[in-house]
Amino acid sequence: MNIVYNDKTDLLYIRLDDKKQDVINKRVSEDIVLDIGENDRIIGIEILDASQHVSLDRLLPVKYEVSKA
Repeated sequence: MNIVYNDKTDLLYIRLDDKKQDVINKRVSEDIVLDIGENDRIIGIEILDASQHVSLDRLLPVKYEVSKA
């Protein structure tokens, strides 16, 4: 699992499966998009306006990266 937060765009991405594969994006709400991979498995979760929905401190002890790009 990999968690990346971009503070410039306020986007949080949680990658659940590191396997390279084609994905289909499925918007489940205004601010949440799921990446669906092989066998209809959720590969990733994208949260827009993440600071309004998630407290990064609560993700601990999971290590996360802050992307400056």
